[in-house]
Amino acid sequence: MKHRFLGSCSAVSLLLTQALLFALPAVVNAQSPPLIPSETQKHILREPGVPTLGAAGADVTVVEYFDYNCPFCKALAPAFRPFIYNDHAAAVLYKEWPVFGGVSIYAAQSALAANYQHKYLQAHDALISAPRLAENQQVDAALRSAGIDMAQLQKDLIANKGAIEGLLKRNDTEARGLGLRGTPGILVGRQIVSGISDLAALQSAVAVARRSGTDR
Repeated sequence: MKHRFLGSCSAVSLLLTQALLFALPAVVNAQSPPLIPSETQKHILREPGVPTLGAAGADVTVVEYFDYNCPFCKALAPAFRPFIYNDHAAAVLYKEWPVFGGVSIYAAQSALAANYQHKYLQAHDALISAPRLAENQQVDAALRSAGIDMAQLQKDLIANKGAIEGLLKRNDTEARGLGLRGTPGILVGRQIVSGISDLAALQSAVAVARRSGTDR
């Protein structure tokens, strides 16, 4: 269940990926998830540009590279809040990765712009729970219903265009460097894990990371 990538990263992004993620396994295996270097994990978690969901000093952080129009991302989305509600030592970090292009890119940009109103998580929840987004107007309507000031959002989209595009490019570079082949791309602690589709699978992956000491 894989989806196509966005267009090619810039040469600078590719060089950054190679320098940061050298020798990182590209094959995702649900039975024996590859372990990423601790420095790579630190880079991924450092200044992500959006707030995390859950514990501030989490012992395990689940990172999801996702697209708002990915049906598998939408199916998994309801698991995250119950997961955090029941696991007070974990955190979830959403990484916008609009691999479907078009409206998905606008949705990702808009969600990141909502962060300037300190409403990123509200925007994320509204868009990931919405029906398939076929037009930009649907994105605007979903965000408006979530209490986002759309006039301010449009101003922030323009004023912070460089920062928003830079964050999306960073996320794309990270995902490609991790060898992710589609959405959702899940990193549990330092393990790349595939096949997570519900709350039970998510909790199991976190438990494995804790037992094996690969959470940090």
